[in-house]
Amino acid sequence: MKRRLVTASVALGVVVAATGVATLTAQADPIEPASDELATWSVDRLTPEQAAELERLGFTLAHDHGDESHIIGDQALADAARDLGYDPEFLDTVYKDVPLAAEQEGTYYGGYRTVDAYEADLKALADANPDLASLHDIGDSWLKTRGEGGHDVYAICLTKISAGDCETDPDSAKPRFSLIAQMHAREIATGEVAWRWIEKLVDGYGTDAEVTELLDTTEVWVVPVANPDGVDIVASGGDDPILQRKNANDANGNCGDRLGVDLNRNATFEWGADSTNPCSETFQGPTAGSEPETQAVEDWLRALHPDQRGENPADAAPADARDVFITLHSYGEYIIVPWGYTSDLAPNDGALRALGEAMSQSNGYFVGTNDDTVGYSTSGTTDDMAYGELGVASFTFEIGPDTGNCGGFFPAYSCVDDSLWPENEGALMTAAQAAAAPYAG
Repeated sequence: MKRRLVTASVALGVVVAATGVATLTAQADPIEPASDELATWSVDRLTPEQAAELERLGFTLAHDHGDESHIIGDQALADAARDLGYDPEFLDTVYKDVPLAAEQEGTYYGGYRTVDAYEADLKALADANPDLASLHDIGDSWLKTRGEGGHDVYAICLTKISAGDCETDPDSAKPRFSLIAQMHAREIATGEVAWRWIEKLVDGYGTDAEVTELLDTTEVWVVPVANPDGVDIVASGGDDPILQRKNANDANGNCGDRLGVDLNRNATFEWGADSTNPCSETFQGPTAGSEPETQAVEDWLRALHPDQRGENPADAAPADARDVFITLHSYGEYIIVPWGYTSDLAPNDGALRALGEAMSQSNGYFVGTNDDTVGYSTSGTTDDMAYGELGVASFTFEIGPDTGNCGGFFPAYSCVDDSLWPENEGALMTAAQAAAAPYAG
């Protein structure tokens, strides 16, 4: 299926941020898709049984928001869902405008980087800035562990490097801010936002006082692509990226193009309450931490951040605990605080929300727990692991709106520089600046 270029009128909508400040955002009016074109549809909030039924029908589950669920499929699937008693309403096209000009090598869908391009850019940046950047291979993707290609998983450390800096040792002299992106492969804007964060810090050192102060006092660690095999699958679609969420592990069932394990349900902390169906979008894996990508990220987090929280669920991280962790996802415009696995409030709930609100001053995202935002529980997530096991102040950002040219999983590439990066630039700086004392208030 070749995607058509969509032309739409643009309306100005008023968005009221969590801070109460109204901002204007440009939104393109969605146009009904061609009959064979993938679209996002809204339905009444699905039960787990209904979600499984629609997945079996052929839909891709996208997102839950309030009292509705978003599902992805073509017109024929929407008609089939109606025959089963559902009432899908067209919400938006999946694919957005891309420029007609030829793309650069190593990019797809208007300019998004492939995994190989990210790797080359990371190595070039580290080689060119040895006083500010240190590149680390933190593990392997699933395909690489099988000898079937695949990738290393890379993290880059950014700071004004002195003796002992940028080592994988939790007893570091400087506090640390860590960030991962593209754990869910199809959330392609998250990797580009992470990359712009890297560039901002390197380019700004010595010329931007705020950046210089940060890198003189703090280590910033970034994994721009936590699920490289999955991103390879996404990018293989070119201008029609594949809706691959999970990794490339095909050893758990005959799932065809629904292969893989959801890496954000596979973490070892409070694992085991999500899908056991290997073909589900939220398949949690056969065991906790079964996937090499999960192991790489968790081992890396343990090597960066000291264990500052007791084992009792009611134990709070102390007020003088250090370090902040963010995992970038899309979409929904949320800043989500632990817990995900339970509706109980985290012991540090007040301090976590306070830092979340400080970050929201920049992006206007709504701050809350899973219950407050997406409205469902999630077991085996990375942010719960970082906070629950280590006491790190941890957050999930859901980047981008539900609809429009800058919405959904595949926003137009121009949206990264036009809105998605600018609105999150200050939020990431606020998070990094808080690494020395995130719970201090």
